[in-house]
Amino acid sequence: MKEEFRTFEDLEVYKVARQFRKRMYALAHKLPEFEKFDLGRQIRRAAVSLTNNIAEGHGRYYFAEQVRFFLAARGSLQELVDDLSVCDDERYIGSSEVETRTNQGHVWG
Repeated sequence: MKEEFRTFEDLEVYKVARQFRKRMYALAHKLPEFEKFDLGRQIRRAAVSLTNNIAEGHGRYYFAEQVRFFLAARGSLQELVDDLSVCDDERYIGSSEVETRTNQGHVWG
């Protein structure tokens, strides 16, 4: 029997995005104090935008509107991957953590 989706929270992509959002929030907490406001805020906003757009897209009735929000979520994901490159370039976090997070972003992005 095929499982029906009732809410956006039932979507597998939302579940994965939510876990990624949590990991990016944790990463933002590891930033140096002087970056916690600027880069940390940017990371948190993009991470929330990722899951918000999936939720809002699911709530739209028209396919074209759904696609628009899902593409915005994909854009937020790519923004986070770029933020990871900043963390790597500035050596804010270890290269292995950057690689792990970047790979997670590329797997479903």
